[in-house]
Amino acid sequence: MENIKSYISEHKDRFINELIELLKIPSISADSAYNQDVINTSEKIKESLLTAGCDKVEICETPGYPIVYGEKIIDPNLPTVLVYGHYDVQPADPIDLWDSPPFDPVIKKTKKHPDGAIFARGACDDKGQMYMHVKALEYMTANKNLPCNVKFMIEGEEEIGSSSLAWFVERNQEKLSNDVILISDTGMISNTQPSITTGLRGLSYVEVEVTGPNRDLHSGLYGGAVANPINVLTKMIASLHDENNHITIPGFYDNVEELSLEERAEMAKAPFSLDAYKEALDIEAVYGEKGYTTNERNSIRPTLDVNGIWGGYTGEGAKTVIASKAYAKISMRLVPNQDNLNITDLFVKHFKSIAPKGVTVKVTPHHGGQGYVTPIDNIGYKAANRAYTETFGIPAIPQRSGGSIPIVALFEKELKSKTILMGFGLDSDAIHSPNEHFGIFNYLKGIETIPKFYKYFTEMSK
Repeated sequence: MENIKSYISEHKDRFINELIELLKIPSISADSAYNQDVINTSEKIKESLLTAGCDKVEICETPGYPIVYGEKIIDPNLPTVLVYGHYDVQPADPIDLWDSPPFDPVIKKTKKHPDGAIFARGACDDKGQMYMHVKALEYMTANKNLPCNVKFMIEGEEEIGSSSLAWFVERNQEKLSNDVILISDTGMISNTQPSITTGLRGLSYVEVEVTGPNRDLHSGLYGGAVANPINVLTKMIASLHDENNHITIPGFYDNVEELSLEERAEMAKAPFSLDAYKEALDIEAVYGEKGYTTNERNSIRPTLDVNGIWGGYTGEGAKTVIASKAYAKISMRLVPNQDNLNITDLFVKHFKSIAPKGVTVKVTPHHGGQGYVTPIDNIGYKAANRAYTETFGIPAIPQRSGGSIPIVALFEKELKSKTILMGFGLDSDAIHSPNEHFGIFNYLKGIETIPKFYKYFTEMSK
């Protein structure tokens, strides 16, 4: 693999252009208006895998969007790496906050990306990171140095809960059998300090509906005399945290894993500037659970956040109305040992119990998933660390992430193998937000690093 840098340099423009073409397709799984675009993206992934060197590629039908499965089996006696990624993307809203059209990719230089970054929805999450693996396979097959077997499972429903993936995995365990699962859907500390995500938070996502009177009412005639669902909903939501920003749902913390002071001290070694963090977000102060640092709050502690809230009149001008209904979407990020179904149950019971008389409350659970931890003594982790050390010139730091990838726990349960999270994005890449981007450096460095993981994992598996 000595020639990998020269191969990437030679094909750099093509690698970038191929990704740009993929990013032009608005594969938004949450919006049925984009059904055909999602399907078209799966076809494009199939073509890319075949071109990269897979001997077999299938578009597998599911109850939802298809899963693209590919494989290159060179020797059944060698280890098998299963690569997971997703080709669907988040909605681009709000469109007016984008500096350039979300599905018309542009390359711009930034402070953190002096070599340029590709700005487009899905650039980092997860088309750019998924496509690194396709190009890494291309390099290994073109240079005849693929050291083990590789399988790909690329889905189109990650952004809406991966329900069809669970269905698919349960029915295809032999097809998906592997020795380790490799995913790039996370980030790293910086372009000079790589990190490997060793923990993910779980997720419980619910939608709440508060109903008051049987119709919208004139606020002059009825205001102060009947419960206003919007007023009530905001009070109920506010009560979910106490003065220390501790979540008030009874039983919520019962199974929370408390890290030792030693573990917390090890986490604190990761480079972090609170001033730079505040500057990047244009905020005067951080906010969160008392007794924990910013990096602890967003990784090893559970959280509860309102993701959307609406009701009543929001058009231009004034309309003096008491709305009949008010709504909110609420997500809870969970730490290992918290069961997402149990937490959803606790939320439903508590939220209904705090509703005052005069309103009715409906809670609709959406998707969720369990947290996950990868032990650092695992050979997959060790192989990844060697790969990062070689390409970045410095060992990776193990780091727990605040994000959730619910299917990782599912993989371990169904496929009995560990998952290694080799992310190359940065926190500043604005995933799920306007102006999402992925650095050219990060994209190419991923293509350089991934083949070395294959090499070292194969060597360590002997």
